[in-house]
Amino acid sequence: QVELVESGGGLVQPGGSLRLSCTIPRTITSVFWTYDMAWYRQAPGLERELVALITGSNSITYADSVKGRFTISRDNSKKTAYLRMNSLKPEDTAVYYCNAERPGVGKYWGQGTLVTVSE
Repeated sequence: QVELVESGGGLVQPGGSLRLSCTIPRTITSVFWTYDMAWYRQAPGLERELVALITGSNSITYADSVKGRFTISRDNSKKTAYLRMNSLKPEDTAVYYCNAERPGVGKYWGQGTLVTVSE
């Protein structure tokens, strides 16, 4: 099983910013770059949805609801993926999950980190 360690969630006011991080500590950098890294979120009563994806070749996809506000990136030397979230809205409130997938090998999830956008 591949362990993903997330950090960076918390409480922020509308219009504020947060940065989430996701590390795969027990992998080597030459393997990390083969992972497609993604962030999903799940709000109460709703299904989990894809927020952003960055492949090993740095192809990026965003959900329409976050385009222009969120930025996904990765630092292969640190075995870490990031999600920078700007101009946060109350509807961004959710548990955010990191996902790592090696095509043809496996798909793995982090434990989730809560982001709350509120006054």
